[in-house]
Amino acid sequence: MTAPRARRAAPDHTHPDHVPLLTALSALADPVRLRLVRELAGCADWERTCGSFDVPVGKAALSHHFATLRAAGLVEQRDAGPKRLNRLRRAEFDARFPGLLDLALRDDPQPPA
Repeated sequence: MTAPRARRAAPDHTHPDHVPLLTALSALADPVRLRLVRELAGCADWERTCGSFDVPVGKAALSHHFATLRAAGLVEQRDAGPKRLNRLRRAEFDARFPGLLDLALRDDPQPPA
């Protein structure tokens, strides 16, 4: 008989109203986190699980990236059985930092000269 799984703690969430601008900018500056945010922006709320993202990092690093996004007020997560579902906190983040997320979501591969 296997031992019952330990229940994992619910993630801590920071509301965007409590996020300094530099924290938000730092969260969006990382290419992996920016990719997560961009993919979430194209999905319905609570549609994507953490494991559904194809990113070039391991599980521990992915967990760290999601923790950073939660701390920056960009992502909210909830558990659904063994899976953790995600949503982009677009409305709340836009209210705190108008236009910032729109700039981050733009597909602008070439920086200005």
